[in-house]
Amino acid sequence: MFATLRAFLFMGIFFPLTFPIALSAIFCTLLDRSGRCYAAHARFWGRLGIWMAGARVTVSGVERLPAGPIVVMSNHASNFDILALQGFFPRQLSWIAKKELFNIPIFGHSMRLGGYIPLDRGDGRKALKSMDEAAGQIRGGTSVIIFPEGTRTRDGKLLPFKRGGFLLAVKAGVPVVPVTINGSFQINPGGALQLYPGDITIQIQTAIAIPEGIRRAAAEDSLMEQVQHAINQGLPPS
Repeated sequence: MFATLRAFLFMGIFFPLTFPIALSAIFCTLLDRSGRCYAAHARFWGRLGIWMAGARVTVSGVERLPAGPIVVMSNHASNFDILALQGFFPRQLSWIAKKELFNIPIFGHSMRLGGYIPLDRGDGRKALKSMDEAAGQIRGGTSVIIFPEGTRTRDGKLLPFKRGGFLLAVKAGVPVVPVTINGSFQINPGGALQLYPGDITIQIQTAIAIPEGIRRAAAEDSLMEQVQHAINQGLPPS
């Protein structure tokens, strides 16, 4: 009962606070085109949500992060994965969003300045061109976060990976950093309303270089297998 009440209190307070934070982030990009102000708002939003949920986040493996842009790939067990990564990951990360959002006046402009990467999910030719543009933006210095499962798990177990993120990573040619998140599922189980206090750990695994000298499809398969193994290493036994 108390866990359900905690969830309603969280949604009733944190969700409304998200709007003024977002508005402030949008307007700050009119003065700061570097994206740092936008990133600072996102970090504050993530940490505020974690604190209001009664959760605590610890990060390990920071020394494993390579220099330069990276593609971070993490398991996705709860909505609180986003808050934890946004608020506590030791590198400024951007997100990939559907291209239509970038056509919204002011909002779309602020997303671009904040480092968000547009992706066209329309027909094959447009989608491929959009993927190439996204890869170029990553090579140019933007680090991104991808959940290769594509959605949250409902039982706490790792779901099969989708290929899209690995295609983008191979095209970008930058190191992929697997990340294992533990504890977020216990705070807010998939498909459940209840919210429990607890600890979230973010384990940064060893970076993986993009395989070279093989066909792209084989490189994607190899990368997918390596990332899945690395994330699984940090998860508790089934």
